[in-house]
Amino acid sequence: MNEPKGNWLKNLFIGKARDIGDKSIFHKMSLIAVLAWVGLGADGLSSSCYGPEETMKALVAHPSLAMFVALACVATIAIICVSYSQIIELFPGGGGGYLVASKLLSPNAGVVSGCALLVDYVLTIALSIAAGGDALFSVLPEAWLWMKLPTQLGATLVLTVLNLRGVKESVIVWAPIFFVFLATHGFAIIYGFCAHIGDLPAIATATIADVHAAHHELGWWKVGALLLTAYSLGAGSYTGIEAVSNGLPILREPRVATGKRTMVYMGVSLSFMVGGLLLMYQLYHSLPQKDVTLNAILFGQMTAAWPQWLSHSFVWVAMFSAAALLFIAAQTGFLDGPRVLANMALDRWFPTRFATLSDRFVAQNGIVLMGAASLILIWASHGSVDFLVVLYSINVFVTFSLSQLGMVVHWKNEHADEPKWKRKLAINLLGFVLTATILVSLCIIKFNEGGWITVLVTGALIAIAFLIKRHYKHAREELSRLDELTTAFRTAPPERADGSAPPAPLCEPKGKTAVVFVNGFNGLGVHTVLGIQQMFPGLFKNFVFAEIGVVDAGNFKGTEELGNLQSAVARETEHYATYMRAHGIYAESVYQIGTEIVSAATALAGQLRKKYPNAIFFGGQLVFKKETYFTRLLHNFAVFVLQREFFKQGMPFFVLPIRV
Repeated sequence: MNEPKGNWLKNLFIGKARDIGDKSIFHKMSLIAVLAWVGLGADGLSSSCYGPEETMKALVAHPSLAMFVALACVATIAIICVSYSQIIELFPGGGGGYLVASKLLSPNAGVVSGCALLVDYVLTIALSIAAGGDALFSVLPEAWLWMKLPTQLGATLVLTVLNLRGVKESVIVWAPIFFVFLATHGFAIIYGFCAHIGDLPAIATATIADVHAAHHELGWWKVGALLLTAYSLGAGSYTGIEAVSNGLPILREPRVATGKRTMVYMGVSLSFMVGGLLLMYQLYHSLPQKDVTLNAILFGQMTAAWPQWLSHSFVWVAMFSAAALLFIAAQTGFLDGPRVLANMALDRWFPTRFATLSDRFVAQNGIVLMGAASLILIWASHGSVDFLVVLYSINVFVTFSLSQLGMVVHWKNEHADEPKWKRKLAINLLGFVLTATILVSLCIIKFNEGGWITVLVTGALIAIAFLIKRHYKHAREELSRLDELTTAFRTAPPERADGSAPPAPLCEPKGKTAVVFVNGFNGLGVHTVLGIQQMFPGLFKNFVFAEIGVVDAGNFKGTEELGNLQSAVARETEHYATYMRAHGIYAESVYQIGTEIVSAATALAGQLRKKYPNAIFFGGQLVFKKETYFTRLLHNFAVFVLQREFFKQGMPFFVLPIRV
């Protein structure tokens, strides 16, 4: 089949279709630990551009208290990383918050965790790009500020297209900038520490004095509340840690080892950045200012004694790399958001179309949805980091808490085969206490400031998920009635009176041939075959049963999974052919594996038309008694799209309605 003429535009921006038959496709598309660190770790690392600053805003009257928060942040990062390494070990196929909560707690807990993650990933994209715009325009002339919002919207569009091309392509593009950020910010922290190493005793003294001053002014309870507030507001620094366990399916084999190595890279770099920047703010007495990021202020103070050209160059490169890294951080939302959505779609919490893959083997519908939602959010908020950061962080700690609680339940119930279960339970229990404390604190602190919006949107999404699940459950119950006939199709007719087997039917290539497209061995397919025989008795000399094995997010996990898909499709279509041959009619079964039904079915039909020039194509379509716009969104109606495509190519295609 020739490629459609309009595909040159798609190939230019998104790329040509990948070959599903390529045995090395998974190796080519997977990420080694360093690239996974770039693609999945950028979200966590980039949070050092705004997380420590949020902490300092809470402590502006008592800045020296930030050192206590810095120690707590480093400890929290370490605990969360270790606990998520345990999740990686337990869920080597991908242990995202949705799957962990679903399997270890309950499906209902899973849908809460999954919906919270989906909203959080949209906010990750929006906040990262908005903060990136702030970082970039912190060093550009003030007269250019009018371009900030268009730049943020344009960056969202560019990232959406890059992710439609594929995971590896979207990561490799940004890798150099990721390491420029590490180099500039790492150098700044080490340089600042070495330049002020003699001031460390003074910092300790100032911290003690600030503690006494805060106690005298506020009292111990309010000091504790202030520290908890600063700790919670800086919690954006921990977001993104869960991304590695969510993204295991895209990592290079052995995935568990690659995932744990990526987690080490992420934990060490994030702890160094968060703790180091909070220390630098103390050494240089940096305080937040309006319209300029705190890191830009810090780097300006740090390089004030350098030659002017060198100071300006360093600050510009550092802030440009920070802006670019924040744009890269949006990758986490594009990489993991569609994956969570696909997993929930496979479990029928969301429309099944979100589990399908494009010919580039990416969850195209999920990527487009994430990109569109982020565009709307950035446009509606005018790219305001102050507003978006209020909405952010709450949901990720819902997932953190449910995942840690699920692991605690697991170690408590399934510890017989794990000699170190007590230590692992203690780690996850501590992780649960920390993340649940932050969650409660954030809800209290941020609720009236706009956090209620996040809670409301997440609650609405959960309600929609339950409505969709109920529809699919009802539809499955109705379809189960159709499946009663499949038992008869599995049972061959009795032998002839003399005990001999009936003669094998002969193929008549030029005779009338019914090519029946089926979707597995089920009641829909059986009723379609019976409908053909009833409408056209004795007309067809040959029957060909064709099925398209759709590669989706559920089975695109390795060559073994694809092999299982091929075997299942071949076995299901052969059931139909076996039954027809037993009744004296020539029949054969064919199949094709692909990511999209229409193009794969059209290609297969072209091959069959050459062998059977008098072929007529058939497909069944379920018709529900009560059909609404909502129910139409939940079913793909691919048979009508197939019919239109076949008509364009002059091939007859009949759709048989099957009412349930």
